[in-house]
Amino acid sequence: MLYRKKGYQVLKERNHLKDIKKGEKIIGVFSTGALPYSIDRTSLPDFKNTPTLAEMAKTAIDQMKDHPGGFVLQVEGGKVDWSAHANDVAALIHDQLAFDEAVKTVMDFAEKDGNTLVIITTDHGNANPGTIYGADATKKFNSISDYKYTNEYILNQIHKDFSVKGIKDWIYEGNQLALNDDEAKHLLSFYNGLEKEEGLYNYKKLPFKLYSDIQKNRNSVGWISMDHSGDYVEVAAYGPGSQLLKPFIKNTDLHDLMLKASPL
Repeated sequence: MLYRKKGYQVLKERNHLKDIKKGEKIIGVFSTGALPYSIDRTSLPDFKNTPTLAEMAKTAIDQMKDHPGGFVLQVEGGKVDWSAHANDVAALIHDQLAFDEAVKTVMDFAEKDGNTLVIITTDHGNANPGTIYGADATKKFNSISDYKYTNEYILNQIHKDFSVKGIKDWIYEGNQLALNDDEAKHLLSFYNGLEKEEGLYNYKKLPFKLYSDIQKNRNSVGWISMDHSGDYVEVAAYGPGSQLLKPFIKNTDLHDLMLKASPL
């Protein structure tokens, strides 16, 4: 209500993107908290009316592209980070693909416009997922395509009253993984209060690490941690000013690069 009084058009559903009034201030509030992971948005009916990152990026560009002073737009695929903290490979892959779609949307505009600088990067590495060598590594990795939900959604549906069989049936439904009794009992122990798992964005203390270790034996993906890593990360630039990008830079130097590239 406050934003409407300030003259904003408030968008709450994916369908609202079609009804935007050109030139008006807009704000999108598509969730009471973080937006859903891409794989859950695709699989769960409750999230069907949440826009994709690419759709939101296109809406923002269309709203600002004719401004005489130009515009600055930041598009963040933040759930890639969250999924790495949870060691959730399916969530990570789907949200990385969603980010790639957003990059295409931005690049389609920039190539046509000819006067837009695009910078693509990340603020840090995270958890260092990697495939593990083995005769069946490719087959195991390909099994990730059978996953229907994020680990967060799957683990949130389990509670202490679940039986061992109930956990095994639910995990098979969500990820097509056949757990043995010991694995199911270990998962259940977290919900009986015997164990708790800390971690960034894990306020419910869900057993992300244990579950990713169970998955690792089936999908051949391992993780070094659940935390940010100190890797060098990729940065790429396109358009006017991109020639200012050096092969190796400090992350704080991007600020100066954007100021130098700006005609203002």
